[in-house]
Amino acid sequence: MAVNLSAPDPASLYPVGGIKLGVAQAGVRKANRKDLVLVTIAEGARVAGVFTRNRFCAAPVRVAQEHLASGKSTRALLINTGVANAGTGEDGVRRARATCSEAARLLGCRTEQVLPFSTGVIMEPLPLERVVAGLPACVADLRENRWGEAAAAIMTTDTVPKAASICVRVADAMVTMTGMAKGAGMIRPNMATMLGFVALDAAVGQELLQDLVAESAGASFNRITVDGDTSTNDAFVVIATGTASRSVIDSTRDPGYAALRDGLQELSQRLAQAIIRDAEGATKFITVRVEQGGDRSECERVGYAIAHSPLVKTAFFASDPNLGRILAAIGYAGIVDLDVGKVDLYLDDVLVARQGARAAGYREEDGMRVMKQAEILIRVRLGRGTHETTLWTCDLSHDYVSINADYRT
Repeated sequence: MAVNLSAPDPASLYPVGGIKLGVAQAGVRKANRKDLVLVTIAEGARVAGVFTRNRFCAAPVRVAQEHLASGKSTRALLINTGVANAGTGEDGVRRARATCSEAARLLGCRTEQVLPFSTGVIMEPLPLERVVAGLPACVADLRENRWGEAAAAIMTTDTVPKAASICVRVADAMVTMTGMAKGAGMIRPNMATMLGFVALDAAVGQELLQDLVAESAGASFNRITVDGDTSTNDAFVVIATGTASRSVIDSTRDPGYAALRDGLQELSQRLAQAIIRDAEGATKFITVRVEQGGDRSECERVGYAIAHSPLVKTAFFASDPNLGRILAAIGYAGIVDLDVGKVDLYLDDVLVARQGARAAGYREEDGMRVMKQAEILIRVRLGRGTHETTLWTCDLSHDYVSINADYRT
């Protein structure tokens, strides 16, 4: 059961000018479920993305990167769930390209103008004939208001669709931003998330849009972890259709840039945090904040050492205040000159450790009280400088093991 997360109200998901979505039941891996999504993009829109750095990156990742690099304007995204088309070699690349060619034929555009995305089981061939057979139904279903249905159709082990919208005033225009994401396990993104897509109706220059995507991923999807595993299929794509205003934001100095950046980061963080709230088997949503670091990198190392520790994560599942495990994780995070005598540790408002040792006023029942909450803040003060970082993770439960042990069956 997701932690304080429910399916989005369809009325809260705003259409974005220039974007239509169609959903179909193609039977990619399982019968009787919608598993194919087509997103069409109006001519003149700009598209940018960031992708996994896993060297076993999936065939659709390779093809999407090639198509983006071709210089052709992107006119469609094609997304399937069930089969990841990863670890499938050149045959997988051929199949990914073939799906793009068929979508392009139906839409009247070039193959390079379609970006493919897949998620699901690794090392299984993409059933090309099923995807091709499902595409006409996607085209027939194209609507502006299908974000909720599309978010549900890209899920794998997710239990809740993840989608959200915001409206932001950017210079002289109200800009709508709507996005969807999927992911519940195999989550420690590296430049992206499992799959995430955001559309906005502002006009943004191509180079600046690419910078915004990378910066937003860095503030959101690259700040979450469930199990420390970086997927083969990670992708985060942002589409700027330009239908809300003719004034193009090309520079960080342009009016409205800050509002656009902040809005995109806010929406990206909401989607990223939804992934953690719906993580496989999760019962706790945990924020890890590391403060007073010498630089940002060491704050991240400490944060991820805590967030990846099975000992820490299982203790939080059991609400067992065995909090010396957090100190141990801080100690092996790789800061060779760390002065543990300056380290403080808090759980929410409870001071657990002061200057590297159990705080004089700490009582175990206070630690247990916090650990029983569904949402918990771990705050570490390193006493080394002024840098800080925040990331989001979850506990590790019996259900995580069961879900992943039985994933293919």
